[in-house]
Amino acid sequence: MGLDILTHSSEAMQSGGRNGLRVAVLLPCYNEEAAIAQTVAGFRKALPAATIHVYDNNSHDRTMAVAAAAGAVVRTERQQGKGSVVRRMFADIDADIYVLADGDATYEAEAAPRMISLLVGENLDMVVGARVNEAVAAYRRGHQFGNRMLTGILSGMFGRSFTDTLTGYRVFSRRFVKSFPALSRGFEIETEINVHALELAMPTAEVSTAYAARPEGSQSKLSTHRDGWRILNTMLRLYRFERPVLFFGVIAALLAAVAALLAIPIVLTFLETGLVPRFPTAILATGLMILAALFATAGLILDTVTRGRRELKRLTYLQYPAPSDPLHG
Repeated sequence: MGLDILTHSSEAMQSGGRNGLRVAVLLPCYNEEAAIAQTVAGFRKALPAATIHVYDNNSHDRTMAVAAAAGAVVRTERQQGKGSVVRRMFADIDADIYVLADGDATYEAEAAPRMISLLVGENLDMVVGARVNEAVAAYRRGHQFGNRMLTGILSGMFGRSFTDTLTGYRVFSRRFVKSFPALSRGFEIETEINVHALELAMPTAEVSTAYAARPEGSQSKLSTHRDGWRILNTMLRLYRFERPVLFFGVIAALLAAVAALLAIPIVLTFLETGLVPRFPTAILATGLMILAALFATAGLILDTVTRGRRELKRLTYLQYPAPSDPLHG
């Protein structure tokens, strides 16, 4: 039965959508004149029934004209940043299945039907295209190291993660897209997507996909250090939002430990002599312990708020049906 579902789903994606599943390919672009036509052509060949959307993000070249000539539906987003573009795309476009990729012709368009079949066949909400680079130039060592480091940090924070947390190649269900708040502005949008899926315990999968070098004339917009720091900062911010007890509890524990270290000699002196000779240190230790109690209390209160917010997001998510092949319900 599972194989039949995958077969029918794959046929539906490639033969004009006769099963009624609407597929949208989303390509956020910034100065991709050299690569966008090849990207559109690749997805048009792999998914002939899909509508290909290119959202230009204040490009200074002919990205829009080239994309339109290639047959894409072209729109613009004036707020700079990939996260801003993804937020606009998710809000504007209505479909059953969403394929998100970059407009730089580095992702394997031929893998899209396979990813969609997996999503539909197993009723998943996200399929992540983990990058397997075919050339050294495709995936710089600094980016590889940063990806591994950030993947490890995300896994440590949230208990689990994906092999390639920063990939821009993903397939989503409608209920993922329409329940995702998309608050990030830049390349940290992938981190926000990962945490959204992990925190709502969505069914997801990951498949290996080829990752090629950019065409000549196309340049990466990702800054290893600046964007890496922004992604790490986003992880810490989301950890504070989603794990307030642990986040504030660690701070409270550190403050309490320092207060205890400062207080031990004072207490010992008091027990021996009945005097408290170092009032400033005693006051500091008391203040730190009070701060520790406040941080612990804040964590407990915010945990209640977080739980309510997560339940609301879950209810929003459940308003939409699971992706499935219409032939099999």
